[in-house]
Amino acid sequence: MTTALLTHADCHGHITPEGHPERVERLHAVLAALEGKALDRHDAPRATDEQLLRAHPQTHLDAVRAAEPAAGAGAVQLDPDTWMVNGSLAAAMRAAGGACRAVDMVMAGQARNAFVATRPPGHHAEARKPMGFCLFGNVAVAAKHALEVHGLDRVAIIDPDVHHGNGTQDLVQNDPRILFVSTHQMPLYPGTGDRAETGPHGTVTNIPLSEGTEGDIYRKIVTARILPLLERFAPQMIFISAGFDAHKDDPLASLALEAEDFGWITEQLCAAADRLCAGRVVSCLEGGYGLEGLAASAASHVDALIAAGGRGQAGAGAG
Repeated sequence: MTTALLTHADCHGHITPEGHPERVERLHAVLAALEGKALDRHDAPRATDEQLLRAHPQTHLDAVRAAEPAAGAGAVQLDPDTWMVNGSLAAAMRAAGGACRAVDMVMAGQARNAFVATRPPGHHAEARKPMGFCLFGNVAVAAKHALEVHGLDRVAIIDPDVHHGNGTQDLVQNDPRILFVSTHQMPLYPGTGDRAETGPHGTVTNIPLSEGTEGDIYRKIVTARILPLLERFAPQMIFISAGFDAHKDDPLASLALEAEDFGWITEQLCAAADRLCAGRVVSCLEGGYGLEGLAASAASHVDALIAAGGRGQAGAGAG
């Protein structure tokens, strides 16, 4: 039992305008930080229409495909933050497809857990709306894949990205089989994520954080709020929307977590997965825009996944 890493060169072909925070250097920094780590490395496949249509309507797929410019035509702007070039669609298809393949690998016992290092991110993409750097809801697509293809009854998505995962919430809140928990700075883009937003089935929990929140406070929230929610819901797989922009040096926000805090958070979620769902964790890269903080935080996160995978291997051998 190992930790799988899924990525693809196509994700480097999503080129944003100069000065844009969601830039290809982000993925370069993450992958450089993971060099030499004990990971089972795989190419992320392209998502199928069947996989995407579990989260998005056909009209959304058609609109995203139609928006992609021809080769050599330059970039097109979908909203104030979201751009496409020729190659962006392939990157987004790899991001969603890689998340689904990670589910397949974990469910088949080919990996204890998995990290999907792809871009563009996904947690702002709503059912019918690209938004906030995102084209498809990668984690939501993967969660629905786990339910519909692998027959799971309950899954949980934990989203520690500094921005509220409005897209994920939009895509999963009507499904009582999916627990969604988001911690995020408020006020901050996209302006959603109030505590009162609990979804029609009470399966949405939003935990707004004040500017300057540090790791000790965040750790108390994980212990007092998030872990008890997981214990009560008893998911059969845990997904992490792995945004690292709550790091103290991130240029787009004002929380104050350290790289080590992301490792600790991951340890706690993996330990919960050990208790609840045979250690099944799938993590997908979301935000993080200061390259040094992103790289250090991603490395800390993946180190915790690898350690959890090792525990699973040791347990399997002992049994």
